[in-house]
Amino acid sequence: MRAFTHRTARKIALVGAATATGLLLSACGTDDAGNTTHHGGASADTSASASPSTSAAASPTASVAGAAAGAFNDADVMFAQMMIPHHEQALEMAELADGRAKDAEVKKLVAAIEQAQDPEIRKMKAWLKGWGKPESAGHGGHGMAGMMSEQDMKDLAAVKGKAFDRKFAELMIAHHEGAVEMAEVEQRNGRNAAAKALADDVVRTQSTEITALRKVLDRL
Repeated sequence: MRAFTHRTARKIALVGAATATGLLLSACGTDDAGNTTHHGGASADTSASASPSTSAAASPTASVAGAAAGAFNDADVMFAQMMIPHHEQALEMAELADGRAKDAEVKKLVAAIEQAQDPEIRKMKAWLKGWGKPESAGHGGHGMAGMMSEQDMKDLAAVKGKAFDRKFAELMIAHHEGAVEMAEVEQRNGRNAAAKALADDVVRTQSTEITALRKVLDRL
């Protein structure tokens, strides 16, 4: 999960990931209505509350995932599987700010990122468990839009003060842009109401943070 592509290829990478997903889904077949079907004939448009075992009343775990109950499709699953490692890397970047960041606005944005994205990771993991899907799509973060490479992370860890603030802002802008792109795909193609609501939050919150980070760069 820790080997990532450079941000300059993020848009191409997103298209590539989407294409790969399309090929995988095609291999599973489609029904006459155009809904993807899994092996064994189960529709990808699936209900997370199809049995009592997935209802909020059935178990404590289900109560956590209850907000994502209802029909879901492969776009919802892929959104969660891709956004989890994306958020995890954002938290890694935020952790590097401790003892390195100097700018007050950067520190404020770091706190906001940590406060928002850690709970979102737990939420998406609960959804996937409730849906009976693995947390990982199997690509370990490769090819996702906005992901930092190992060298990017090393470069960020190597600087302090104003140099860190500038580098952090540059990298986090690219990282957030990738998250917004993925969230916009979920807005268009997703089915689950909770997953689409999270995508809306990602677009709104991270677009606002991109604007704030650009102001930091203009000031530094």
